[in-house]
Amino acid sequence: KSEVECLIQLFDTLVSKSGNRFAAAGFDRDTFSDALHSAFGMTDDMMMDRVFRTFDRDNDGCINVVEWVEGLSVFLRGTLEERIKYCFEVYDLNGDGFISREEMFQMLKNSLLKQPSEEDPDEAVKDLVDVALKKMDHDHDGILSFMDFEKAVRDENLLLEAFGPCLPDIK
Repeated sequence: KSEVECLIQLFDTLVSKSGNRFAAAGFDRDTFSDALHSAFGMTDDMMMDRVFRTFDRDNDGCINVVEWVEGLSVFLRGTLEERIKYCFEVYDLNGDGFISREEMFQMLKNSLLKQPSEEDPDEAVKDLVDVALKKMDHDHDGILSFMDFEKAVRDENLLLEAFGPCLPDIK
């Protein structure tokens, strides 16, 4: 109860600071991104956008208090089951229930550091996508279903954030 009350207080603080058009209902993507950045050190705009979309259950462009508390509950304290579902939703860029080769490519390309010496960094990313598919695509259909993703993560927990950091670290 006290944790939920603290989350609600934090929500109210963020709403009052945001001063945006959603102030009566909640706060927008910019306020949310600032909160993720300051509290959890997230810097990847694409990943913060995906996390926002996962929190924003009703897709109204605004995080309300219920979405905030429920989202942070999974984000900070979720069971492995909840976190697998959450990460899958973050990585499923088009919301079709699968993580395609193109979606993997976009996320990995976005989250990897660029090495100036590399001839074609896209080639390295394509190689990583191939490795990820080989390791995670259990039914060998060229895309990751939720069942593929869940099995891969249960076999190897480190694969939970295989396509970019979307959960806070232990600290």
